[in-house]
Amino acid sequence: MTAVQIGAPIPDFSVPSTQGEFSAADLKGKMTVLYFYPKDNTPGCTTESQNFRDALPEFQAAGAQIIGVSRDSLGSHERFIDKQALTFPLLADTEERLCELFGVMKMKNMYGKQVRGIERSTFLIDAQGVLIQEWRGIKVPGHVQAVLQAVQQAA
Repeated sequence: MTAVQIGAPIPDFSVPSTQGEFSAADLKGKMTVLYFYPKDNTPGCTTESQNFRDALPEFQAAGAQIIGVSRDSLGSHERFIDKQALTFPLLADTEERLCELFGVMKMKNMYGKQVRGIERSTFLIDAQGVLIQEWRGIKVPGHVQAVLQAVQQAA
């Protein structure tokens, strides 16, 4: 698989989601905000997912869908969705195919140890399936609002 690039179509992929199999074809027809987060039910990831959930009506009004991605299992995602009342699908990238495609796997420091994990990142994909903007290594506060502004400008 080739890595994604701004201005280029997203290469074909298929991964399980909480709403059935999800593929590159599902990106066509509406703008997509694809956000990668490290782990279900952790403080930063929970806050980020809640922020996307709360802003979902505004994203939808601008013609965009929200999709979350982590390496957690479908079962973990289902529990996370139920606990946080999330109203958008989560992709279970347990084999790291999407993580590799989007280049989000990084070495990170956790409690003084080097660990390999997802670098919190968000990608904006237009209705033709072309990557138009990316945010990498982001901090949660204010991020969803920045993404929403980009979606509204692109609409």
